[in-house]
Amino acid sequence: MNLTLFDLDGTLLPGDSDHAFGDFLIQLGWADAALHRQRNDAFYADYQAGRLDMTAYVDFATGPWRARSAHELAAVQARFVAEVVQPQLHPAALQLVQSHREQGDLLAIVTATNDFVTRPIAAQFGIDALIATELQRDEQGRVTGAVAGTPAFREGKISRVAGWLAAQGRALGDFERVTFYSDSTNDLPLLEHVSHPVATNPSPALERHARERGWPVLKLFE
Repeated sequence: MNLTLFDLDGTLLPGDSDHAFGDFLIQLGWADAALHRQRNDAFYADYQAGRLDMTAYVDFATGPWRARSAHELAAVQARFVAEVVQPQLHPAALQLVQSHREQGDLLAIVTATNDFVTRPIAAQFGIDALIATELQRDEQGRVTGAVAGTPAFREGKISRVAGWLAAQGRALGDFERVTFYSDSTNDLPLLEHVSHPVATNPSPALERHARERGWPVLKLFE
């Protein structure tokens, strides 16, 4: 069996689901438009520059909704997927996932975006294994605003993948081929760690790096 890992935002989706969810909260009236958008954009710029403070960002991003009821949150997740995510599901991305599924690969999405936002998105791709930044929850299951464990960001993706495999009694070395698709230089640690890195819809910086290293470059959305 081969292992295939997918980044999510910018890789399988043309947009950024975390940033888009913030905009969606503004549309719902759950967040102040000017203040939330300003801070959301600033955090997104930090992410693109590879200097995101994940702890601060999660506290900010969950602030407008974490006190809401489970019923409200489930309804908002469903609306977000229907209104924002599904229009972004590109046939080429769906076919890429399906091609690896048909080859019998073990599949996982590995994303820095939190599990609340991304779990229903992973379901849209038919991928059960989601390695995301996990939100800390209290004894009643309510999100606290903190991160649980290691964020799935930069080098953290390596340790989170290793932990996920170890829980199954596996390791990266057990697979003949380990492929990782990503668009971002934030994912260079994991891209450098696998046997078959694929720069997918890459940023200019990642595309330059991939060309220098002789990695394949895949552009799904052109």
